[in-house]
Amino acid sequence: MKHLIILGDGMADWPVPSLNGKTLLQYAETPYMDYLAAMGKTGLLKTVPDGFHPGSEVANMSVLGYDLPKVYEGRGVLEAASIGVDLQPGDMAMRCNLVTVEGDLLKNHSAGHISTDEADELIRFLQERLGSDVIHFYTGVQYRHLLTVKGGNKNLACVPPHDIPLQPFRPNMVRALSSEAQATADLLNALIEKSQEILSDHPVNRKRQSEGKDPANSIWPWSPGYRPCMKRLSEMYSDVRKGSVITAVDLIRGIGSYAGLRRIEVDGATGLYDTNYEGKAKAAIDALKTDDFVYLHIEASDEAGHEGNVALKLKTIENLDSRIVKPIYEAIKDWDEAVAIAILPDHPTPCELRTHTAEPVPFLIYYPGIVSDDVRTFDEISCGAGGYGLLEKDEFMNEFMQLGSKR
Repeated sequence: MKHLIILGDGMADWPVPSLNGKTLLQYAETPYMDYLAAMGKTGLLKTVPDGFHPGSEVANMSVLGYDLPKVYEGRGVLEAASIGVDLQPGDMAMRCNLVTVEGDLLKNHSAGHISTDEADELIRFLQERLGSDVIHFYTGVQYRHLLTVKGGNKNLACVPPHDIPLQPFRPNMVRALSSEAQATADLLNALIEKSQEILSDHPVNRKRQSEGKDPANSIWPWSPGYRPCMKRLSEMYSDVRKGSVITAVDLIRGIGSYAGLRRIEVDGATGLYDTNYEGKAKAAIDALKTDDFVYLHIEASDEAGHEGNVALKLKTIENLDSRIVKPIYEAIKDWDEAVAIAILPDHPTPCELRTHTAEPVPFLIYYPGIVSDDVRTFDEISCGAGGYGLLEKDEFMNEFMQLGSKR
């Protein structure tokens, strides 16, 4: 039996008053996810271990069965793996957002969804002006980039920029958690301030402002760490002999790299509501013809949640159902070799809050012959009564990957 995980990043949400108190998953038209929930078995999954911030890197690694206290080293190292930066001993890697600062406020975490081409010009400019033998900026995708500091001390308190939209940025700058880390914190805060000085008048930003777009006028480094010790999924699950990951997001590519999954690129995959859903669905179908395991990640709902846009998030959820789940299921349902399908978010991104939360998320598992439970719709409330109950740690992957022996 082959295995497919379809992950709708940030898809879970809170009840919304304007939707008659329903969550977006409850309100959205999702006939295929509902069908698979009714035909399969459901539950809730705790994807954020106690003591961890509810970041996508934490939640996605948890979904895949990794023991976070043993392997977690932050987002930066995952960005590094994604873009092929080989971290050396002593190298501290950090996620480095391009953000928009307006006065004293961090207006948004994505520099108005800057394009990768625009961002690349700014990152190369930052490396030219601020880079050194110690400091290096690397271009990632859109607003998501990488900063490495040789000899940096990771004992830092760093606030994710998507947690503080429209809040003062200065109280949320890097803070040392030990005297040994103070020099690193001072260095990073100086880089933030210098980036604001040199980016404000850059031609890319002048052009963006003339077009009514937010400028990328500051960096925001966060999530520091060193190279992690992660096993490949093939070492953890015997059914994974050959696997692949499909995503538009660097940190998911990085997780896939350490997990031993080959990366599949899809033209037009943006990580936003306008992503190439059909291309991603086709890539997953094609990958399942040769691979044992496929991890299909869709970012769009998370970004809509960060924007607080209920209508847009509803659209992304319905697009995932009609343009991802439907074509994949219709293509594989009659294959000689069955495909087990799991669908879930990694964490909630409530539109009301505009950032991630740590509540357990709904999930479904379906494969031909599974004994279904009584749940008939896929949402946060219904799945709470599902047959799997509440799972945590590696329990979800153990259930999912043992299906091959239960046919």
